[in-house]
Amino acid sequence: MSKVKNNNGYHGVTEPISLSGPTEKYLMQTDEVEKYLSDARLYERQDEAILREEVLGKLDQTVKAWIKKATRINGYGEQFVHEANAKTFTFGSYCLGVHGPDADIDTLCVGPRHATRNEYFFRWLHDILAEMPEVSELHPVPDAHVPVLGFKINGVSIDLLYANLAHAVIPESREIMIHYKHRKDGDYDS
Repeated sequence: MSKVKNNNGYHGVTEPISLSGPTEKYLMQTDEVEKYLSDARLYERQDEAILREEVLGKLDQTVKAWIKKATRINGYGEQFVHEANAKTFTFGSYCLGVHGPDADIDTLCVGPRHATRNEYFFRWLHDILAEMPEVSELHPVPDAHVPVLGFKINGVSIDLLYANLAHAVIPESREIMIHYKHRKDGDYDS
């Protein structure tokens, strides 16, 4: 995303209040606040961060296997099954890096046009997750204002939403999420 400068050469509508950097006092206060947050366990430990990354990797692998299985069951040819893909994206506090150690991870699963939310996501993916020994507390909420699968993988809470796009194949690239036009022919409820 490019930043546009106004006529004064500054970003935004008005000039900045100050162009000077932080004072020594502000730097010390920042260190004190960070120490307090760390002592209060409001930052996750390194092992917790690694576990979250592993859980997200497991979820992405599971979603990819699910979409291939669902595509095959739906009668598509092997070439199409081979190319079939779904992708997970994090959003919310985890994506912004402002989550606490016990916060859930808000995740969006993006699938192809043939993978509907009710049939594929809430039935077939739910059943796959239910069979995984590392998954617990699996709760589908299909009738919520924002339909979600809530569950834990190895103790890490996940809220998984689903949207299908007007594509036969979802690429690995994050670029697919940039253009709204991809949604126009997808499942309306997604």
